[in-house]
Amino acid sequence: MFRALAHHNYRLWAGADLVSVTGTWMQVLGLNWVVLAQTGSATAVGLSVMTTALPAIVLGPWAGAVADRIDPRRVIVAGHVGHAALALILALVVATDAPVAVIYPLTVLSGLISVFEGPALGRFGAMVVPREHLGNALALGSLINSTGRVLGMSAAGLLAATAGEPTLFLINAVSFGAVLLAIALMRPVELHPLTTSTPDRAGIRAGLRYLSRRRTLLTLLALGFVLSGLGRNYQVTMAAMADGPLGSGATGYGVLSAVFAVGTVLGGLIAARLRELTLPLLFGAAAITSCLQALSGLSSSLIVFAAMILPIAAGAVLIDTVSSTRLQLDSAGDMRGRVLAAQNVVAAAAGAVGAPLLGWLCEHLSPGMALVVGGSVTLAATLLAISASRRAPDTIPVDEPALATARA
Repeated sequence: MFRALAHHNYRLWAGADLVSVTGTWMQVLGLNWVVLAQTGSATAVGLSVMTTALPAIVLGPWAGAVADRIDPRRVIVAGHVGHAALALILALVVATDAPVAVIYPLTVLSGLISVFEGPALGRFGAMVVPREHLGNALALGSLINSTGRVLGMSAAGLLAATAGEPTLFLINAVSFGAVLLAIALMRPVELHPLTTSTPDRAGIRAGLRYLSRRRTLLTLLALGFVLSGLGRNYQVTMAAMADGPLGSGATGYGVLSAVFAVGTVLGGLIAARLRELTLPLLFGAAAITSCLQALSGLSSSLIVFAAMILPIAAGAVLIDTVSSTRLQLDSAGDMRGRVLAAQNVVAAAAGAVGAPLLGWLCEHLSPGMALVVGGSVTLAATLLAISASRRAPDTIPVDEPALATARA
């Protein structure tokens, strides 16, 4: 199941990733709680999330171009040092009860670092395992992220009450050191370098031209936008369902959140067991989760709704893992950073559009109808993606001859 763990460098990477992801989720919970406690406004919390995502929408294409030209290790080291410094500053800001207005510029800076770091992390992740084990490594990455989320948020709840919120930011600052140590301990001879872009294939325009000729990648990005916008924002719909049709309040929302977390772990395990992560698998998982989402909107029972949430969460992780795998394996090595940056831009834009739209549907129709509408739209998008993938094959191979020669 865990084939990628046979590689020394990936074992270091996976262990460091678990530590770092756990620390990151501790900070996410701590930051949201601090903003909510100071303002009493959920809108203010949403604003802090938006300011983190905004740089990805604005600067994503440039970040991808940089990732394709520079050794990703240099970008990751600089990014993690920057994140650690910001976490220390946030700890000081929270400890001194500074106004929430001070926090927003820091979240913008964090998002700015992340937008350049994201494509570099994707490229470097493809360097620590051979191509045939990349899908398994990405599946394990999803499992690690789900596990780190559960561990981080659970630990954050306890530490915030006992040691105070600044402790969460301090721990996160230290956690970035695990990744820096892992990179330092890796065996360079066991890395699998990717080609970097030549001057004639560098820049945003070259990346856009490449994407325009890769129909598979365009289909994945377009479907990903719809699925992320209307099929991933369960923080909105679960809370609305618990408070409305299910009548279970905060306790019910806690139960649903726990079930969703378990589902994400199961999804990671399923993805890790699969030998191949293919487009038909992605389309099948998207169709099933879309149907379940629509059906879940008709439920008035907490138990029934939770039973549907479990496979939906597992399916969401499976979809994301397959999509990330195909975007990497079906793109040329010197274009991968820009392709991953496009994925990040799409995800950020989908979140910015989808969450308010679902919230509006919950308020003006009902939480249940929001799920029905969302599931119906994502199912239609999946069927269109299946049709598009059959009608319009790619016009160029994954690896152009010059790239294949350079890599050999």
